[in-house]
Amino acid sequence: MITAPQIRAARAFLNWSQDELAKQAGVSAPTIKRVELKGPDSSSLGTIKAIKAALEAGGVSFSDEGCVCPSATPCKKTA
Repeated sequence: MITAPQIRAARAFLNWSQDELAKQAGVSAPTIKRVELKGPDSSSLGTIKAIKAALEAGGVSFSDEGCVCPSATPCKKTA
């Protein structure tokens, strides 16, 4: 699952405000604020999946190592 820092980094990469991410994910802006502050455990799994899907649709991908990468550049583990 994605982390709060990954969500913030992906949102920054896309130059999206919290309001824009909320709109794209179909959730409220206070939900985005809470998840970014308190982490994914502060919301339902469905909400976190919607946030991740919106960010991926916007053009980022996530790695298990915690990286956030442009979708055109697959995330790779560095040495």
